[in-house]
Amino acid sequence: MLKSALSSLILCILFYVHAMAQDSKIDSSKMVTLRIDPSSARGSTVSQFFDEVNFIPLETTKESLFGSISQLKMTNDNYFVFDWETKAVLIFTKTGKYVAKVNASKIEKDPDVKDPQAFYGFDLKTEDGKTLIQIESGKKLHYFDLTGKLVKKVVVDKDDKYANYKKFGDGTVIDQNYLDKKDKDSTYYHLSLVKDNKKVEAYFPYRSGDYKNDDGWHGGSIYDYGNPDEFLYIKNYQYNIYKLSSKGLSLAYQIFFPAANSLPMDYGTNPIYKGKRYEYFERNRDLFFEMANSYLHGDNLYFQVRNWNWSRDEKKAFIYNLKSTELTSLADIEPDSSSQFLPITDLTSQYDFTNHGFHVVTPDYFYTSYSSLTMFTFKEQNDEKNRKYNAALTEYFKTQNRKSNPVIIQLKPKKN
Repeated sequence: MLKSALSSLILCILFYVHAMAQDSKIDSSKMVTLRIDPSSARGSTVSQFFDEVNFIPLETTKESLFGSISQLKMTNDNYFVFDWETKAVLIFTKTGKYVAKVNASKIEKDPDVKDPQAFYGFDLKTEDGKTLIQIESGKKLHYFDLTGKLVKKVVVDKDDKYANYKKFGDGTVIDQNYLDKKDKDSTYYHLSLVKDNKKVEAYFPYRSGDYKNDDGWHGGSIYDYGNPDEFLYIKNYQYNIYKLSSKGLSLAYQIFFPAANSLPMDYGTNPIYKGKRYEYFERNRDLFFEMANSYLHGDNLYFQVRNWNWSRDEKKAFIYNLKSTELTSLADIEPDSSSQFLPITDLTSQYDFTNHGFHVVTPDYFYTSYSSLTMFTFKEQNDEKNRKYNAALTEYFKTQNRKSNPVIIQLKPKKN
């Protein structure tokens, strides 16, 4: 009798431990199934999707010259640009006038760190009503004002690991590599919600050895579409778009592409693909290995797909209308008078939009960019048509050239 009771107790304990280690349930009660064939995407004109298009050339001087926009942030008065190639943060006014720059020369060397001046992005922080640029380099956080002057240095607080993580208004933190520590059976999660340093919800579990010798990335990407209480989330090797709030994760859209473009259902979990993913995509170049840059505005769902082909003729950036089910190719949106007959992306000629999508999405405006090389190429294509440009662009084309700084494009999407 005692032996039976002990056995039952042990089984209950094992079941409880197993249940505690399981991932949270994903809400699929409001899931919408979308069947999308990229080859059916149509073209359109700029004015059918956007009420306003503004081109903002960024002033080019000897000090402000940079290559491309890897990261863009903004305040009411300024644009802040991070250039990966030169490892610099540049500050411009909203009209594009250069203000200041922070680069590696302003980061104090730390003799204990091998590469002390390297940094790979920045954050904006507000202290005493003032905006500061925060850069993490070595073991310290460096804070600069809007003139590029160093204000203070602070040693990184290892106990405050969530200081720069995405957060919701109630303080809930998004952790994309949460470790649920157990003595012998610790579990990581690709996506977790943490509040007061305690796990609230956790999704997509894996063990530390699951991806050993693998040549793929099994995480996911979070997209801010201007809703402070919600983000979109896409897990790698899936064609699902999730909505993430402080309450949990829900499956919003399950997308089915044609078989010729679709990964096997078990691609992300079957070990036969482990360590052979690049080889597999080389042999199956039409398969979409990734969905990216997804945003929701009204009834329009924006997203991109990626495969091993780099043909300009392939449509890979889309707007899907959830009401009409019409699919529009962003590359085939024709310029018109609302865009001064200039394209709104470089999808037909370069790779800025392919790589970054929209830099920033707010409820009122989308922001993207392309190079001056691209801008002057588009302008030359218009020369025989005698197009007229506004004062800002007229001055830009008169005084700048193909090697000048990139141009920010501000788009106001139509309400629907």
